[in-house]
Amino acid sequence: MRPYRRIAVALVIALVGATACSSGSGDDAKSLTLYSGQHQATTARLVAAFERQTGIHVKVHSDDESVLANDIAASGSKRSADVFIAENTPALRLLEIKHLLASVPATTMAKVDPRWRSAAGDWVGVSARVGVMDYNTDMLTEADVPTSASDLASPEWKGKIGIAPGDTDFQSVVASYLRTHGEERTLEWLAGIKANAGSYVYSDNMVLADAINRGQVELGLVHHYTWFRERAKVGASHMRSAIAFLQPLDAGYLLDISGAAVVRSSHAPAAAQKLVAFLVSRAGARIIASSRSYEYPLGSNVKAAKGLPEFNGLSPIPLSFNDLGDGSQTVELLRNAGLL
Repeated sequence: MRPYRRIAVALVIALVGATACSSGSGDDAKSLTLYSGQHQATTARLVAAFERQTGIHVKVHSDDESVLANDIAASGSKRSADVFIAENTPALRLLEIKHLLASVPATTMAKVDPRWRSAAGDWVGVSARVGVMDYNTDMLTEADVPTSASDLASPEWKGKIGIAPGDTDFQSVVASYLRTHGEERTLEWLAGIKANAGSYVYSDNMVLADAINRGQVELGLVHHYTWFRERAKVGASHMRSAIAFLQPLDAGYLLDISGAAVVRSSHAPAAAQKLVAFLVSRAGARIIASSRSYEYPLGSNVKAAKGLPEFNGLSPIPLSFNDLGDGSQTVELLRNAGLL
């Protein structure tokens, strides 16, 4: 080979190598940024286990999932997060529509039932929870508890219910109601709920669950894990509330999915894919099952903790993730109803 050709080849190799190193896209990447809208204590346990297994450091940035999703969307091709864990699917759907998520390998997707992952292949379900009625047992019996989300707008519940319209879990139920009953009936339902709740409007479902347990309000529509977290917080002997399931296929009987994705602009995509794969691995799913998030793990056929209702015995409304949308229409309806 002539000298000048050897020099040219060497320069090309050097440039390619420099690009690979600066992007951190190979398996040798040693750090990641995780945007997480999920339970912080459980996320910390998952991250610690992943770091021990791989030697890859994970910097966790926790916030409301809508804030995180909008930050990723605003960043565009600039690096913000490498991995995004959303508490609910609309935040993932928002980024999916904008083509800001990378494809998840088939080997990772295969660890989760097709019902609980993106049909487009760019995010995978990690854990799940289901909508229930939480009620104060000193004020109501289970027979008194309404079996449909629609009943909460009935005049008989005026001054007796609490709501947390800013909580994304509640917003997912609104999206379910919208898909099931249409916009006009959903607005009527929200107006009835607003009138019945009066001043009993709370910042999130955990605060609502605490208010129900203390007897400030009689009941509210939450997700099952809020009740279990309340019990863990105050102790079983101090519980004055219980949960009741809605009638099968009711709009409020929604199975909500938390999912994970690799952000397309990640500078360390191989390492990011490792983290997503870990979340749905047997090791990751077992951490979720044993955590105080009290959710159903979706990966690797790992069963939930004892004491939770049997996952396969649930009868939620069969809505697709596309049915729930990207959250924008739900937020608009809540604003029109004066709840946001």
